[in-house]
Amino acid sequence: MNCRMISSFFLLCRAVNLTLLVFVLAYGAQSDATAADRSHAAPKSQATGAGPAKKSVVAPRASKPAAKAVPKRIVKARAPVTVISSRPSFGQIAGLHASQDALDLKSSVAFVIDQDTREVLFKKNDQAVLPIASLTKLMTGMIVNEGKLPMDEMIMITQDDVDTEKGSRSRLKVGTSLSRGELLHLALMSSENRAAHALARTYPGGMSEFVTLMNGKAATLGMKDTQYVEPTGLSSKNQSSARDLAALVSAAYNVPVLRELSTSPGHQVEVGKRVLQYNNTNRLVKNPSWDIGIQKTGYISEAGQCLVMQAKIAGRKLIMVFLDSAGKLSRLGDAERVRHWVETSHAAGTSRQIGGG
Repeated sequence: MNCRMISSFFLLCRAVNLTLLVFVLAYGAQSDATAADRSHAAPKSQATGAGPAKKSVVAPRASKPAAKAVPKRIVKARAPVTVISSRPSFGQIAGLHASQDALDLKSSVAFVIDQDTREVLFKKNDQAVLPIASLTKLMTGMIVNEGKLPMDEMIMITQDDVDTEKGSRSRLKVGTSLSRGELLHLALMSSENRAAHALARTYPGGMSEFVTLMNGKAATLGMKDTQYVEPTGLSSKNQSSARDLAALVSAAYNVPVLRELSTSPGHQVEVGKRVLQYNNTNRLVKNPSWDIGIQKTGYISEAGQCLVMQAKIAGRKLIMVFLDSAGKLSRLGDAERVRHWVETSHAAGTSRQIGGG
């Protein structure tokens, strides 16, 4: 080889070595970066190879003093929740809500009468016969009272008392035992369906005899438009008119125990290790501006929202009946409207019957 070829060979070797050096340095930097990334992602013990990570030591908290044992747990009732059905009521089907009245009531049926003089102050579709829902329980209370059965006798809730008509819930579980007096209290004040059913089921002669007595009592009171098929009001076949219900309220008012229990604001009952708090379904009984002698609420989809009560307004004992109201609070609003109208008429020295239908 000549000198020029040897020189070219050495230059080529130097270029190759330089390329290899650059490649090695680049690869080493990339490897270091990857290792650094892994060291941040992995736990410290794994990155350093120092063995399992040490567990952090947390100082124990100071122990709280032991709570005192509570033998009974008071379970408060939630505010009653009424689900308004999309299914129309009997009154809506009959077109009763189209009726207009001077007080612009939301109930399709209304009737107001002076308990002492029997003067009719207000009427609206008062002869319509409609389902009455839990207003039924006033008659249930009448029959229980007239049976003269011991109020301290214990009665057990059974599977027979579970609602298969509407599937309604109850806080009285099967196997619960309460006195007849407590069951009557819950039926009238909180509209407890299982309580009302158990009262009728355990009546001498059973359920059929109890319902027969209910219809017999209605006939005695002159309630010609009324029929009962069971004691709770869950069946839409329990039906009556506003005029008939006014007669029932007037008769029930003469029974002290029905007045007391139906207007009770609340009541507690012991069930096992729990204390159940029940409240009145009619919030007007807690309103100090109202003087209510007896009352009962009711609701099923076929009946709408219902309310009957006796109250002292402007010095007069008035019986008020509201049936088939569309909203949960509208029946109470109707009672307030009637009260305002009576008080205003009394202050103005005028009193005349109004209403229609």
